[in-house]
Amino acid sequence: MDSKKIPVSVYLITKDNIRTVERALKGVRGWADEIVSVDSGSTDGTLEVLERYADRVAVREWPGFREQYQFAQDITENPWVLFIDADEEMPDQLSEEIRSLFKNGQPPCDGYIIHRRTFYLGRLIKHGGWYPDYEVRLYRKDRGRWKGGLHAKVHTDGTVGTLEHHLLHYSYRDISDQIRKVDLYSDISSGDMRKGNKRPSLFKLLFSPPFRFVRDYVIKLGFLDGIPGLIIAVTTAYYVFIKYAKLWESLLIRGGGRS
Repeated sequence: MDSKKIPVSVYLITKDNIRTVERALKGVRGWADEIVSVDSGSTDGTLEVLERYADRVAVREWPGFREQYQFAQDITENPWVLFIDADEEMPDQLSEEIRSLFKNGQPPCDGYIIHRRTFYLGRLIKHGGWYPDYEVRLYRKDRGRWKGGLHAKVHTDGTVGTLEHHLLHYSYRDISDQIRKVDLYSDISSGDMRKGNKRPSLFKLLFSPPFRFVRDYVIKLGFLDGIPGLIIAVTTAYYVFIKYAKLWESLLIRGGGRS
């Protein structure tokens, strides 16, 4: 292992991330002992970027978020792993904080929460449903497993600490990109609910979207992020509505009836 690097494998999953993936990889290349990516069929040049930066690139058909993340974790080689998304960036301060954990051997905790801040429509979002935003990112490989569906997360056994510095997240190219992702994610979410035998209801269709809007825009101060904050709150409420609508549609079609 390079003396400048620490015994951490960084892994990510990719699919047509040419807009952001190079920035994500540059942020970890200088200190991570290994970079692993699992791609699910990129055609926009993402694979060519991965070949320049990653130590290992696996191409694998998309099985779902949890399964793809877990596969990526499983093929890493170091005892410590860190996952990043292809639209994130590792600032120098966070990189140095991670390096400092390994200065005297093994870090004292089994896993570490990392917060992130999102850039959206030219603005750093500081309130609403998008902040705070945090989860376990750095952890001992033998203590962490992926669980969940669309919003799968790492679950760790043992002690968990929190790092001070933030990841940077460059989420959507524009509003059209966001709407496309809402359509995709609502498909996945409604499928997860169907698998969990959840049922749609008129109550949820009517009241869950406005509740989410009020929570994110008013209670969680999304209005302080200006017009971008309003757009986030409205599109999130739309996402909530459409996932329940798709759940109702899928059960209607499967049941062959009307409601």
